[in-house]
Amino acid sequence: MKRIWVISLLGLCFFVPARANQAKNVILMIADGCGYNQLAVANLWHGKPYPFQEFPVRLAMSTYSWDMQQEDSLGYDPERAWSDFLSMLRKATDSAASASAMSTGVKCRNGTLALDPEDFHALYTVVEAAEKIGKSTGVVTNVPWSHATPAAFAAHDFIRSNFEEIAREMIDSSGCEVIMGCGHPYYDMQGKFAFPTDFKDFRYVGGPVEWELLEAGTAGGSVPFRLIQTRAEFKALAQGPTPARVCGTVQIRETLQQLRLPAEIRNSLTPPYSEPFIANLPTLEEMTRAALNVLDNNPQGFFLMIEGGAIDWACHDQQVGRTIEELDDFAASVAAVIEWVEKYGSWNETLLMITADHETGCLIGTCQDSTQTWWPLIDYGPNHMPGAEFFTASHTNMLIPFYAKGSCAEWFTDRAVRTDPVRGAYIDNTDIGKVIFALHEGTHVFRKRNP
Repeated sequence: MKRIWVISLLGLCFFVPARANQAKNVILMIADGCGYNQLAVANLWHGKPYPFQEFPVRLAMSTYSWDMQQEDSLGYDPERAWSDFLSMLRKATDSAASASAMSTGVKCRNGTLALDPEDFHALYTVVEAAEKIGKSTGVVTNVPWSHATPAAFAAHDFIRSNFEEIAREMIDSSGCEVIMGCGHPYYDMQGKFAFPTDFKDFRYVGGPVEWELLEAGTAGGSVPFRLIQTRAEFKALAQGPTPARVCGTVQIRETLQQLRLPAEIRNSLTPPYSEPFIANLPTLEEMTRAALNVLDNNPQGFFLMIEGGAIDWACHDQQVGRTIEELDDFAASVAAVIEWVEKYGSWNETLLMITADHETGCLIGTCQDSTQTWWPLIDYGPNHMPGAEFFTASHTNMLIPFYAKGSCAEWFTDRAVRTDPVRGAYIDNTDIGKVIFALHEGTHVFRKRNP
């Protein structure tokens, strides 16, 4: 595909000269499906917020896609959002469009990956920009690694469910040094060995031929990927010498833990950790540590996207308890990144961003009647399930939280020129791509905040 780079800039802008070692390392962590109330539910269960919720930059973020923008040029209307309960469910973004907006700085169509919404040319991504200037890059997730969010950073496609083609592009063309996630063709949804019975069993890893190349250690061109699969291999990779490129494919088909048996009922308030985890699988934290140990070999720095993808899956399945479990694993991964920065890097040369790609489920408090309104969550104290339920099993266009710390984190505050009556100042998901591109180019373009 022909590739173009499109970045729109708002209003009158000016440049800030680059600083030495300005955000050499850029880490974006995406809690897929997580809105304000998903965090609030976990906070109520634990009786305290996660440490990253106290980061110095705390903003809201809009996530609407190109599709919604065609219906309403505002995309997100702050007044309507809080007066019309159902408005946030109309033409809600999907992960493909939202992750693409973050990876390219451009609003994209739902269902497409890093493609221009008008002419469908491939858009320039932050991964491609990082690779161009000599940085290492990686994507990590706890769902299949060819799913929408990681794919939007390392591939381009008209249809997000073209997993086989997407996986091959990620391995053969992306330039990524690290690709990690689920999608193993020889293991079932519970992490038990299951001999493939259909070509579809290989869809998440690029098909049977690509899988054979990965197993043989020859996939990926002149610098091939080393395939790792077991928890022991992931833990070993977190320390000591590392290969140049790694494809970590966990021995389970879809999610690390969210789909483990027994399946929970809809709107389940079964407390977290009621059922034992599948013990032989790595955690997202362990995968994160392994990825960092590979990428930090490059003196030029790196870009890394880490996704807690199963938060979204738990919200789709309306599982409040497992949403908390998935947020806890994501938060442990954040803690591992912070530990790495403070032990091996520095905040002066690292930018850490934490957000979501959209909210899933319209999580609200327990309703007392059928009125469609913003019912508050009910706090029953730590280690007691709060009063909460999902209004829908679908995505919404609600504002979501955004946190940042480290080098140039204040640039996001500069871009937060819009205001929501409840959430306050907010950025748009395209601002993430724009800021990362600016970091790679050594200059920052932003508009002064309105008085």
